[in-house]
Amino acid sequence: MSETQSASSVPSALDPSALFAAAVARVAPSVVRIPRRRGGGSGLAWAEDLVITSSFHAADELVIGVPGLDGAMAERPAVLVGRDPGTDLALFRVEGGGLTAAPTRGLDGLAAGHLAFAVARPGRAIRASLRAVGVVGPEVRTPAGGRLDRYVETDRSLPRGFAGGPLVDLRGEVIGMNTRTLLARVDLAVPVATIQRVVDALLAHGRVPRGYLGVGVYPVEVPGGGRGALVASVDENGPAAAAGLVVGDIVVAIDGDAVRGPDELRLVLADRAGATVVVALVRAGARADVSVTIGTRS
Repeated sequence: MSETQSASSVPSALDPSALFAAAVARVAPSVVRIPRRRGGGSGLAWAEDLVITSSFHAADELVIGVPGLDGAMAERPAVLVGRDPGTDLALFRVEGGGLTAAPTRGLDGLAAGHLAFAVARPGRAIRASLRAVGVVGPEVRTPAGGRLDRYVETDRSLPRGFAGGPLVDLRGEVIGMNTRTLLARVDLAVPVATIQRVVDALLAHGRVPRGYLGVGVYPVEVPGGGRGALVASVDENGPAAAAGLVVGDIVVAIDGDAVRGPDELRLVLADRAGATVVVALVRAGARADVSVTIGTRS
């Protein structure tokens, strides 16, 4: 070291910045640019010819910006395979393939206080935002009817253009897909386990099947205590009609899961498409159980 060079200007073996940069560099080849009406957004290569991004922001046909080995961006046509508003995930197939799938990880070992990066490519350059994991939460239902196996919330809002891009750990492994639209005023990462489940459903069906009973309901107090969902209308050719449900029935549970109103009924049905369930109801003041095969709709 020269007499004029300060010790602080010499890189330290313990300097975390090199570790941070390496984590971002590892995932960068998998982060793509997604065009939007205003500016650009981000997506993630999930397989050799598949890209995931935020459903809320993505059109049905895109020209995706894919980074090359030399740092140049290639414009690649992509067509929608399917989308799931319940998890804010859209899946695209990219013409020609050849994408670099991102390394992924589960949530085991991840805890509040761990550092992570939101990574994005709203323009040509890769961008990163260092943040702390604020919450690693349990399974949660979304207002749009989706199910997150678990969820991750970081300590501050996502910058513009980061939705649809990955949240990665300090090894550069993807924890989940960042989203700003699933829950009001909350930025979440949809975990890898949920992404894989939704991707499998979209590849198989072009959508994620949701359970359908075929009734219109209102919240109501149940005689004798409690709350339920009052059947106000029955679709003529729906599953409820086929099972004999009628206007005036009060649904109080499905396969033992309590139903206290329309929102809970929708959430209880969401993952039961095609299943035969026991609907507990109150009819003319008396309790009854009815077997119903739940229908399917997107």
